Amino acid sequence: MSDSNQIECEGFAIVPQVLDEKACEKLRCLLGDANGAGTRGMLCAPEVMRLSHSVFADLVRPHLPAEPIPVRGLYFDKRPGKNWLVAWHQDLTLALKEQAELPGWGPWSVKDGVPHVQPPVDLLKQMLTVRLHLDDADESNGALRVVSGSHRFGRLNAESTAKCRKTHPEVLCAAKAGDALLMRPLLLHASSRSTNERSRRVLHIEFAGFSLPPPLAWRETASFSGPLYADAAVG
Repeated sequence: MSDSNQIECEGFAIVPQVLDEKACEKLRCLLGDANGAGTRGMLCAPEVMRLSHSVFADLVRPHLPAEPIPVRGLYFDKRPGKNWLVAWHQDLTLALKEQAELPGWGPWSVKDGVPHVQPPVDLLKQMLTVRLHLDDADESNGALRVVSGSHRFGRLNAESTAKCRKTHPEVLCAAKAGDALLMRPLLLHASSRSTNERSRRVLHIEFAGFSLPPPLAWRETASFSGPLYADAAVG
């Protein structure tokens, strides 16, 4: 099955060896240890922005309806002393500069002082995330698990999440350092705690295939130059 067909049908695909070991090591040194479980605001790092507009954009371009826009970057760093689990969920919010009331947009929330909003579902379907693995990831160190095909059912509440998990297969997204997992935001996903001392570092970049309606504006864009801001439990 091609990547395009797999993303359409299953909501995800793993692309092997997007970066070689030398490039991965460069990123590991650049990013260092995350703040807590993870660090937000990663698009302000020049090397991350460069990759987002080149290698990563090339990966997602065939799967989006318009030129991909990198709109949010996070760095997850599961390691000894910073180990956590994430329950089944969908990625439903966008990080924006300011709150503005528009029909079909909401609810709003604030995370680390940054406004977040749930956009219309049709816009979430026009997004794709790149999760670049900087370490080998498997079941023992908290590789992502997904429910194949769950992205096709829109926003899911607790009841529909449970039903979907019973009717659709769960897949462990094991990957090597340098591999990229492409996934739709509406895909149900989760991760377990590590059971060993191995790190599981992931650079997570979200792309949109649409522009925001005025007066909304992305928190992170090519011109964003603000400081990194920490996340206590992202995942």
